[in-house]
Amino acid sequence: MDDATHTLPITLQRARKASRISQLDLALRLGISQRHVSFVETGRSRPSRPLLLAWLQEIDCPLAIRNAALLQAGYAPAYGSGDPDDPAWRQAHAALAGLLDAHDPMPALVLDAGWTVVRFNRGGLWLATLLMPFLADRPAGAPLNMLDALAHPDGPVRSMTNLAEVGPALLAHLRQEAAALPALTPKVETFAALLKARLGPRPAGLGASPGHPPAPVLTTRFATPVGELAFFSLFTTFGTPQDISLASLRLEHIFPADPATAAIVRAAVDGSGRPPR
Repeated sequence: MDDATHTLPITLQRARKASRISQLDLALRLGISQRHVSFVETGRSRPSRPLLLAWLQEIDCPLAIRNAALLQAGYAPAYGSGDPDDPAWRQAHAALAGLLDAHDPMPALVLDAGWTVVRFNRGGLWLATLLMPFLADRPAGAPLNMLDALAHPDGPVRSMTNLAEVGPALLAHLRQEAAALPALTPKVETFAALLKARLGPRPAGLGASPGHPPAPVLTTRFATPVGELAFFSLFTTFGTPQDISLASLRLEHIFPADPATAAIVRAAVDGSGRPPR
């Protein structure tokens, strides 16, 4: 990103648009005029620190972006970044570990804001190894970024049997995240290019078959050496986090969408811990 774009007006404009809030709606929430919102977003006026904090809260801005906006406005940042020696920080990570273990043998993983995996449970590691065989060639301890994995030619997209349904929906979600965190954009657009190569040009958002209402949750199906697997996901985040490191973390619980998938996972993870060959 060009340094010229690192300004408070640009940051606030992008964050508001990513939250899909109009200038008028934001003005009403803050109790100020739409004209003042416009002046701040064009750089003609600088908000006070209390107003800026309230502004960022109303558009549900990530904590890291809030700190950046405060610095751009000439104020001290409001949020710290986790100290592993802090008992409260350790307690939060222990809670995540407990949730991972409780979901086992079904897959679960913790992701940071950039979609880098922080940790897996046993089921998550098994599924990742099954769907991404290239991981066997990675150095021990090397970080795994799931956006990079999605765009990898031998990544999980290769095994998806309903990519035409899942791909556009996932891309729309990722682009919405990238609107709030522009650093994600290059990885998201690399994934978009892979989708275009696999599916061909198609209107974004095409998914469910004509005449069929969308399912309440999106199920992803994979053709694998151990049989067809079907999963849906649930994400968990900390409520009202006050630390950037914790605010960036989310836990993905991956649930089997049918009994056959559940049986395969249990047999593989609780048995040898590896998929049968």
